[in-house]
Amino acid sequence: MNVTKDGFKNRQLHNEDYLQMVSAEQKEYAEVFAHQRIAENNRTITDFQTDNLMELILHKDNLNNAYKKVKSNKGAGGVDGMSVDELLTFLRDNQKQLIQKIKDGKYKPNPVRRVEIPKEEKGKFRKLGIPTVVDRVIQQATTQILSPIFEEQFSDYSFGFRPNRGAHDALKQCRQNVNDGFAYVVDMDLEKFFDTVCQSKLIEILSRTIKDGRVISLIHKYLNAGVVQKGLFERTEVGVPQGGPLSPLLSNIMLNELDKELTRRGHRFVRYADDCMIFCKSRKSALRTLTNIIPFIEEKLFLKVNREKTSVAHISKVKYLGYSFYRFRGECRFRVHAKSIEKMKNRIRELTARNNGWSNDYRALKLTQFIKGWINYFSLSDMKTLVIATDEWLRRKIRAIYWKQWKKVKTRYKMLRKYNLPDWVVHEFANCRKGIWRSTIMLNSVLTNKEIVNLGYISMADYYMKVCEN
Repeated sequence: MNVTKDGFKNRQLHNEDYLQMVSAEQKEYAEVFAHQRIAENNRTITDFQTDNLMELILHKDNLNNAYKKVKSNKGAGGVDGMSVDELLTFLRDNQKQLIQKIKDGKYKPNPVRRVEIPKEEKGKFRKLGIPTVVDRVIQQATTQILSPIFEEQFSDYSFGFRPNRGAHDALKQCRQNVNDGFAYVVDMDLEKFFDTVCQSKLIEILSRTIKDGRVISLIHKYLNAGVVQKGLFERTEVGVPQGGPLSPLLSNIMLNELDKELTRRGHRFVRYADDCMIFCKSRKSALRTLTNIIPFIEEKLFLKVNREKTSVAHISKVKYLGYSFYRFRGECRFRVHAKSIEKMKNRIRELTARNNGWSNDYRALKLTQFIKGWINYFSLSDMKTLVIATDEWLRRKIRAIYWKQWKKVKTRYKMLRKYNLPDWVVHEFANCRKGIWRSTIMLNSVLTNKEIVNLGYISMADYYMKVCEN
């Protein structure tokens, strides 16, 4: 199947550079769209918004903003092999034809490239679909117009893939629910959600709000574009390809039906993407809630509940978004879940491997990036003891890296003398015949904690104390 050659001119894979780069003066791109000013309240969506969405999607400013977003996100190319760096040239050459094809309903998206990402469970993979860069621009432009419209309909207790909301907001809502006495949860797991979405049901839900049939048709084409895996094409009559800019919005639109039903029934809940927890005051109530909500999910939304992973438990037994929960003096507090700790340590082992050929400066940079990102994410948790212990272990691994680099005896003499040690200490250390890991203990007096910081490595404990929110 040759997608690359005919993709550029005949396969509409395509984005013509409606995306002519806007001049440097146009700095306010992104979230300020004219269509946001059309609806005057959060209950009414005007006919213009829903009947003429295609004109808004293909508006020059919106398309330029979409291009900039795709460009900044970088990412791998799709089935046509086009990279993000090649995108602007293609769009400049094909702008008018591409926009006209979309308006005429003749645009045909390319299939996505299937990529499998390993899950935490051994032998299981998450299937991602990577669209072509041109299709990513079109999807991004569509998302930018549809998102503000559907945001008005979404629940206040939905937090995934939404502007100005995130995992920390979901966790704080969980804490509020527990503090209010809802300590038992239905930990809901939807089996292979993105792969099992009923497309006809999704289109029906979209059609309630979007009255521009051209937009509905375009979205349907993306859902049915198919996938290419190992050179073979597969049809996609079920599911939403996970990996494009449009899929997070579509997943929220689909699961908003569940949010509305839970709200109608008077339940407290928190949903982050397809991770949903329903809060109850007793185990009996939680079991009854689970029994009653499963028929709605499976018979009305045509989704599948994974009964093996769906459970009813006290909040202290639950893992949510990498966190676990506990109570202290009557208040709900957070810890880092044991699985998240093990995942963090495995990543540090990769970054401090002594055989990866990295320079010390590069390793220090990668460690700093990972540690800051990890602690920022888990900054709600109580983990002072954890980060202090991890710091000690990490510093020992760093000392082991340097000791291995000082492999020869003459190199050890040279490096150790820089620390103004007595000659007999230098002689003893340089001629040490212990293994690398054991030898790091004596290096405590040479590569001290302060010295390791001076070498560019970050202290987890120090950074945690700066950003912790508890």
